[in-house]
Amino acid sequence: MGVSTSEAEKGVAVVTVDFPPVNALPVRGWYDLADAVRAAGRDPDVRCVVLTATGRGFNAGVDIKEMQRDGGHGALIGANRGCFEAFAAVYECEVPVVAAVQGFCVGGGIGLVGNSDAIVASEDAVFGLPELDRGALGAATHLARLVPQHLMRALYYTSRTATAEELHRHGSVWKVVPRAELREAALELAHEIAAKDGYLLRLAKASINGIDPVDVRRSYRFEQGFTFEANLSGVADRVRATFGTDKSKGQEGQS
Repeated sequence: MGVSTSEAEKGVAVVTVDFPPVNALPVRGWYDLADAVRAAGRDPDVRCVVLTATGRGFNAGVDIKEMQRDGGHGALIGANRGCFEAFAAVYECEVPVVAAVQGFCVGGGIGLVGNSDAIVASEDAVFGLPELDRGALGAATHLARLVPQHLMRALYYTSRTATAEELHRHGSVWKVVPRAELREAALELAHEIAAKDGYLLRLAKASINGIDPVDVRRSYRFEQGFTFEANLSGVADRVRATFGTDKSKGQEGQS
């Protein structure tokens, strides 16, 4: 259990997240993920990173139960800072990052894939932000990188999800495959990327980030301020108190 890194083939590092049952990450998990992605990107032999996860779903956001066990705001602050670091690590990774997404990708998962360079998804993958159902805000910055503006707003306000095929039609998911073929498809794309010159790939990543129309670090940090306000006002606790009563949701995270 935790975050691990392996070399799938020459030039490709695979960072795997494993926090059963639903990959809702504790505070330490977000920092470990950030460290792993940054370390892989700094490795001169790595030309592409594949970000993947074990189990039913790719990511269910932060561990809300960890917050509920905390009598103060320590877990909230830690989760916000940890998410910030993990999202930034993916975006700022020195080489391209390919996210391999299966099952649910919600809350903090959107921050990870929204900052990735490419996404390969299984046919059963769904993407969304259940933040308003979890007493939180955040990651609209990253959802806006996956779908058009008005769809992002509708998904955000309703806590609904979009399928991998829908995102494929919008151009944000590179390829949709059966779950059994997900790893192979992600590695195939990563291998194609890793075949390029490593130094030039690093220049390409830096140059593309440099022309990005949105500063994702500042934009997400702005959103996090409203999450703090929701907690200080007491509305977040009121909404989180209902967490677990809606059995139809199935996940336990937020961003």
